[in-house]
Amino acid sequence: MSKPKIMPEDVARQAIERLKAMADPARAAGVQRYFKETVKSFGVPTPDIRRLAAELYQSVRDFWRVEDAVALCNILYPELELDTKSIATLVLVRFRKGFPKTMFDRIKSWLARNHLDSWASVDGLCPDAVGTLLEQYPELVGEIKTWAFHPNRWVKRASAVSFLKLARKAAYLPVIYEISASLFPFADDLVQKANGWLLREAGKADAKRLEKFLLRHGPAIPRTTLRYAIERFPPAKRRALLLKTRPK
Repeated sequence: MSKPKIMPEDVARQAIERLKAMADPARAAGVQRYFKETVKSFGVPTPDIRRLAAELYQSVRDFWRVEDAVALCNILYPELELDTKSIATLVLVRFRKGFPKTMFDRIKSWLARNHLDSWASVDGLCPDAVGTLLEQYPELVGEIKTWAFHPNRWVKRASAVSFLKLARKAAYLPVIYEISASLFPFADDLVQKANGWLLREAGKADAKRLEKFLLRHGPAIPRTTLRYAIERFPPAKRRALLLKTRPK
């Protein structure tokens, strides 16, 4: 006789119960120093979160499909704690090879509704999940360009960090630089930092191209973005770029 299927509701309940059992209030209080916005956390160490997510995935891997993992996210993402959102993401991305194209809009909806409401939650999901979708469905590259203009800060940030694992592939550099330039006008520091991070990764593929891009856009580039983007250049090159691109 086959075992009864474990439902997403059961996995969500088990995840929350286990996280509460491992909660560390002192560590949870310390988590806040990494965020400007107010966040909540059970204070569970990352290795323990990863082990729990792996255990939960192993319990369902033989009979769950993508839709079940999505249902788990629909339950856990609205929860306040970062740890809980992380569990949902870590289970979901195990199913990424089977993502349908519709996952793209679903992820955008989670972001736009602030179900992923910190840089940690956005960065935990998008490089793997959205990055996979962009490779599987190349036509989505055109759609993600519009995310840079979305009013929600997390959608904007996702337009950049979704390319972090693709940035070393030359084929993606044109759209990376297009999105990057689109983000320059926005004052949100979490968007500016993500943009600089993306540019730094793109520079690993072609440092000269990054330097030319920075010199071409110069004063239009927020200084936060610029400082992140040039981190891997030699000190003398960094000083020169800061000088040549500063506002007049």
